[in-house]
Amino acid sequence: MRGWAYGALRVVALVLGLSPAPARAGLHYSGEQFAELPSRLSGFLVDHRSLRAAGVERPANLPSPLRDDYRTAADRLEKLAKTRPLTADEAADLGALLVRLGTPDKAVAVLTPAARKHPDHFRLAANLGTAFQLAGDLDRAADHLDEAVRLAPEKLREAERWHLKLVRLRLKEGRAANAPAAPDDLFGAAPPADAVAVVQQLALWLPADGRLLWQLGELARAHGDVRTAAAILDGCVTEFALGAADLRKRRVLYRAEADADAKKPDHERHKTTLKAKSARPLVKAFDEASLPAIRADAANPLPWPVLSATTTDPKGRPVFLKYLDKLDGKTVTLTGFMQPVRDELAVTGFLLLEYPVGCWFCETPDATGLVSVELKAGKTAEFRKSLVKVTGTLVLNRTDPETYLFALADARVGEAD
Repeated sequence: MRGWAYGALRVVALVLGLSPAPARAGLHYSGEQFAELPSRLSGFLVDHRSLRAAGVERPANLPSPLRDDYRTAADRLEKLAKTRPLTADEAADLGALLVRLGTPDKAVAVLTPAARKHPDHFRLAANLGTAFQLAGDLDRAADHLDEAVRLAPEKLREAERWHLKLVRLRLKEGRAANAPAAPDDLFGAAPPADAVAVVQQLALWLPADGRLLWQLGELARAHGDVRTAAAILDGCVTEFALGAADLRKRRVLYRAEADADAKKPDHERHKTTLKAKSARPLVKAFDEASLPAIRADAANPLPWPVLSATTTDPKGRPVFLKYLDKLDGKTVTLTGFMQPVRDELAVTGFLLLEYPVGCWFCETPDATGLVSVELKAGKTAEFRKSLVKVTGTLVLNRTDPETYLFALADARVGEAD
């Protein structure tokens, strides 16, 4: 496994060198781009969680680079609006940012007069439709999304049609849509080949919509990934508080299937028919200036996006963010999932992953998505499958291609916040 680390990083470098596909419809912010969908389900769920967290105010000790970046960009546009009228593109961006920050009513207030002034502007119509949807006005959402379909460039029109269909289905349900008994009937009895890509895109525009996540869980099971399906339905119940009887029944069923699947040989238990086109969907650079000040006298929260922003130079050497460089040798805290390197319950060292994997060979994490952890001398920790918080001294690997990029020394394991 030691020699594997940099090999995976070279793959990451190639991926980072590709031109990302633009956001295709729904919610348009010029500073936000998506990779080609469908994404690997494990990577999708990480970015989906980040987008959902960006819409919620967080304590100072739980930094969200994505939210901070959205907030900084929105503040800049709001200040600019006080000095002159925003252009159509600027107004569309501000509206999208306000939606991302969890304030759709403010987005409606910005986008409505801009759309009235620029009636043929596609991004304004699409963003306003999404803002009205999240503000609870599905009638107006449908009207503006219908306009977005009309105005969309040909390559974006199909995605807008799916969004419009979603809103019209919920309009038809009326109040029942507030307590859904089933996923949206987007596809009928025969989902199209790109059904996972469609649902992932809708969920990326609407990350707080648990019903879309439920549908993704059903599609994951249909593709043979019962482990991820069970985990997604767990999240629908525990994180989104969906209470449908059928959801809870399927949650128990899929968990039993996943437990039975775990008894199969390694490669048999993780087979899936889903052909992912990207490891993760969100291609988003954040502003390092928005990260919290580094302290020498306290543990510094370390967000995973700071690690995943690591690239390579033409000679294959790692290039770390300046912020990460300054953390080298300092105490940091990082939340993640434990991956043992040996078959033992009480461990002295392990790999910390951004998201859990089932089969190491089938679901190999990116080199920037794992950290080697060594506990304090003489200390052990019990292996846990749940999210943990690890505190230790950060060590960056700048020269050795046979070991991991990041390590935490003299570490201790605690409960995640």
